[in-house]
Amino acid sequence: MKVKPAPSKNRVVVEVGKTDTSLLESIGSQTFALRKILVPVDFSKCSLKALNYAVAFARQFKASITLLYVVQPYYLPGDFAGGVDYVALEKEIEENSLRELKALADKHIGKKASYNVLLQTGRPVDQISRTADELNIDLIVISTHGHTGLKHVVLGSTAENVVRHAPCPVLTVRVEEHEFVNG
Repeated sequence: MKVKPAPSKNRVVVEVGKTDTSLLESIGSQTFALRKILVPVDFSKCSLKALNYAVAFARQFKASITLLYVVQPYYLPGDFAGGVDYVALEKEIEENSLRELKALADKHIGKKASYNVLLQTGRPVDQISRTADELNIDLIVISTHGHTGLKHVVLGSTAENVVRHAPCPVLTVRVEEHEFVNG
């Protein structure tokens, strides 16, 4: 199965090959009912690209977007903490992140689709999956940085783990790939 740009702007075409006929038979005359899209962002170039994809889908299907940023708490053990007020620090990070998230939504979504912003604290994979489940999300659009080798082992892959644990379909978007969304 391939997804390609359609001749009209902000549309996509799904090509189904001969081996995908059983998929077509199971779908029959059903249509996609895409109403709620979750877009986890980390403010990177990759996540902005995923947001562009989500906006195109939201416009085509008249779906709403929930833009999610997860603040991952970092605590230094014992003597390394150096008297840091973690409560105040976490509050400041959350306030700044929420402000940045709202600005990102205004700039990249604006009036193109309905949206809301959401800030969670915790492990990103857990919060993304939990949020998708609680909000009854139809599709998660998430970016992947494409780390391989040692970097992948050390950093892990949030996108890969979201795909494994999400309660709904997940579209992963790489920063360097064939484009099918214009704008």
